[in-house]
Amino acid sequence: RIRTATLEPKKAPDTFVGTLRRYQEDGLGWLSHLESLQLGGILADDMGLGKTLQVLTWIQADHEGTTLVVCPVTLVDTWVRQAAEFTPGLRIRAFHGAARGSVAESAAGADVVVTTYGLLARDESLAQVQWHRVVLDEAQAIKNPDTRAARAARALTARHRLVVTGTPVENHLGDLWSLMAFAQPGLLPRRKQFATRYASGDPAEMARLRAVIAPF
Repeated sequence: RIRTATLEPKKAPDTFVGTLRRYQEDGLGWLSHLESLQLGGILADDMGLGKTLQVLTWIQADHEGTTLVVCPVTLVDTWVRQAAEFTPGLRIRAFHGAARGSVAESAAGADVVVTTYGLLARDESLAQVQWHRVVLDEAQAIKNPDTRAARAARALTARHRLVVTGTPVENHLGDLWSLMAFAQPGLLPRRKQFATRYASGDPAEMARLRAVIAPF
């Protein structure tokens, strides 16, 4: 059992340039706790509350291996820019475009490699690296578990997995199943069983589901 009620907020490391708000310190403590238990999770703060900053601070506090960040192509520069501003000690590299080189070289020379969902779906070499952690930003991109990007995300190897999204359940519970299938494989029933069990919206079943996913 994961006792989230007793988690303590965590201060940013001294190498962080800036100030975290209290809820971001709470988030950092929670992320660190999950990682200490080798569990994945979903960081689902609303839009504009600084999820990227929380994740960069978390990486800054622990980057013994390379983190892969997968995001929409429009956010690649945002990750690189915010890392340079708030966590300048991190070596960050964008892996996309025709001149991207090899993923092995990028991973060997960086603390954070940022790539796109489009490239994740096309470049199988991303699955050949043993990542320290994988972060899926704007992870509604994998809400359909049958897409190439969603399948490629589940095929990635990492010690820790994190989903970052402001809309964990955008249309129906199938979105949640797809996110959890990446973040914490095996936690929820198989896809068809999940749909059958929760499609009716039975209050008792929904209460059980909330209890299962709440710590994550």
